[in-house]
Amino acid sequence: MAAAALHTTARTAAHRTGRRGVAVAGVALSDTGRVDDATPYALHAQAARRALADAGLERSAIDGFASAGLGTLAPAEVAEYLGLRPTWVDSTSVGGSTWEVMAAHAADAIAAGHAEAVLLVYGSTARADLKAGRRTANLSFGARGPLQFEVPYGHTLIAKYAMAARRHMHQYGTTLEQLAEVAVQARANAAANPDAMYRAPLTVDDVLAGPMIADPFTKLHCCVRSDGGCAVLLVAEDRVPDLARPPVWVLGSGTAVSHTTMSEWDDFTVSPAAVSGRDAFGRAGVRPDEIDVAEIYDAFTYMTLVTLEDLGFCAKGEGGDFVTGGRLTLKGGLPTNTDGGGLSACHPGMRGLFLLVEAVRQLRGEAGEGRQAPGKDGGLPRLAVASGTGGWFCSSGTVVLGRD
Repeated sequence: MAAAALHTTARTAAHRTGRRGVAVAGVALSDTGRVDDATPYALHAQAARRALADAGLERSAIDGFASAGLGTLAPAEVAEYLGLRPTWVDSTSVGGSTWEVMAAHAADAIAAGHAEAVLLVYGSTARADLKAGRRTANLSFGARGPLQFEVPYGHTLIAKYAMAARRHMHQYGTTLEQLAEVAVQARANAAANPDAMYRAPLTVDDVLAGPMIADPFTKLHCCVRSDGGCAVLLVAEDRVPDLARPPVWVLGSGTAVSHTTMSEWDDFTVSPAAVSGRDAFGRAGVRPDEIDVAEIYDAFTYMTLVTLEDLGFCAKGEGGDFVTGGRLTLKGGLPTNTDGGGLSACHPGMRGLFLLVEAVRQLRGEAGEGRQAPGKDGGLPRLAVASGTGGWFCSSGTVVLGRD
């Protein structure tokens, strides 16, 4: 099915069930990277203002709001700071996939008529707080509940991802060099992104030679730590004629949770993206091989590899071969993490919303000189997928986007 016809079919099907089409109206980043002179609230506000300006809409248009990770009464506290009084709210918090899950919830709410315009916004000064010695939210999740059986043994978040990577290597023969390729190609994509924290070229040897963090992950297998925020505004199709930018349609979404205790994870080589991706593609009526651009949560190189498998871009166990040969670069077969991802561009703590911003910019053709990915027909991309992962493969949210 042609991509343009596919979008029309998605909206027609929504109308038959009394649901409305949903479009991304505006996206924006706040200042990112190293931001020493702003609070997280200020970054939320900056990103929100820029997203509204991008959409060409006034703040009064917003009647829905989604926020997590800041304040004791999120989203009420952040909404108050932004001068909003929303009548639909979401504070779902499932780690890095929070924003794809929120986008799915918001799209459903708009489609059902519960909201007209929903703002998703995030901001963090994780890097600045660390450098200044300020206390931030406890990300260790404590030693109570199910995790009391793991915390005494020193299982850090990084170690849990490393364990999963080692299992994949043992079971399927995935190599350190293949995992390093993910970091190398992310850096190649970041090279043309002026907002990326690190842009200097990398080699596989550079990645392998770095200091060990958690076997098999050396430093460059791991994401950067940055400041920054971003915002995404979703609206009902009725508002599309009012927008300053062409709409990007939400075609389908899926969400899933898996585990928190490692011993309860059925298979270390399968992430919950296998479920969220299946549902998102099925609801969109799109196959993985039709996707032009993929934005994948990449706190660690293994996350990119296994998520691509679980979304169906290649068979289970074939991710190592799939990510080699420049396939993930801007001119490769599947441009992935086109801004440089969490491995090179930015990672303020939860990166999921950044995936949606970058996917929209690529579909609009607004990525900028030298870093705009082509579509399969040589023109602009028509279809994109954003897939976020939370915890240690504990949760997943996947959203399929398309343009007319």
